[in-house]
Amino acid sequence: MPLPPEIENALRTAGLLKTANPTATPLCGGVSCDIWRVEEEGRQFAVKRALPKLRVQAEWFADPARNLHEQHYLRYVGKFLPKAVPAILFSGKDFFAMEFLGAEFQDWKTVLLSGTLWPETAVDASRTLGRIHRKSWCDPDARLIFDTGRHFHDLRIAPYLLAAAEKNPEIAGLIQSEAERLAATKLALVHGDYSPKNLMVAPGRLIVLDCEVAWFGDPAFDLCFLINHLLLKSLHLRGKTGALLEVIPRMISAYKAELGEARFQTVSLHAPALLLCLLLARVDGKSPAEYLTNPPEKDFIRTFVRRHLASPPEDLHTFITLWKSTLIP
Repeated sequence: MPLPPEIENALRTAGLLKTANPTATPLCGGVSCDIWRVEEEGRQFAVKRALPKLRVQAEWFADPARNLHEQHYLRYVGKFLPKAVPAILFSGKDFFAMEFLGAEFQDWKTVLLSGTLWPETAVDASRTLGRIHRKSWCDPDARLIFDTGRHFHDLRIAPYLLAAAEKNPEIAGLIQSEAERLAATKLALVHGDYSPKNLMVAPGRLIVLDCEVAWFGDPAFDLCFLINHLLLKSLHLRGKTGALLEVIPRMISAYKAELGEARFQTVSLHAPALLLCLLLARVDGKSPAEYLTNPPEKDFIRTFVRRHLASPPEDLHTFITLWKSTLIP
């Protein structure tokens, strides 16, 4: 399958393509983008293009300009963590070319769903996140570059929190209040999709991908987003529940050690309420977790959130203990 003509022409003009017939292989781009692996004369790279309409069942549109935000994120983080992000080879308006990650890389989500945990990957992912938040904390340049609140609203607040509120009217006011607090918080650079599917792992290297939701806002979102995925998998993979829940305190400690005590206290203040909202969003939002197909699993999450959102656990460690005791009575 060839590249779209406008992308191929731009890459030729930039000198990135030199032969008449490069090979372009479509890859899985998830719900928000198209990705190709391009091969030519023994070298290869990836091309990513943002979609104006996301591939989900619900109507969900987003400005392709978020592609530029992703490029900004990769460059910003690449200045102090060059091995943690792919190198950009060419920048376009709604697409870019970047380093291709070879067969030695695996996405952590696939590994987790196979029943393998990789605890050190969990800790490394948290440590990397903590460093990104620490380096960008109250950085005026990051605040200016990532003034992308409208895009974050379109890609996360509306389809996750507000969509879940619509389906849960008895707690809608609480979710909406958390959405307003989240939107108003401006502390550090937020990835916005910091999840196992976007963490590629190879021996000696962890790479962060898919940062098109990048926003200068509440870093608790990234931490809760990551923890949320492990909570969901602890419910789904019942044979691995204990191991998954045991690694989360280690992740929190690694993140805290990188971020610093005072900053962590600020981040964790509203994290339990936000985590509850994100749990519900993966059942009743516009992007439900595709592996949660069992109705009792969904009902467990709804019941847990409705029971605790009015008075959330006091901190993340208490939250994990409560989740575990409810899941394994």
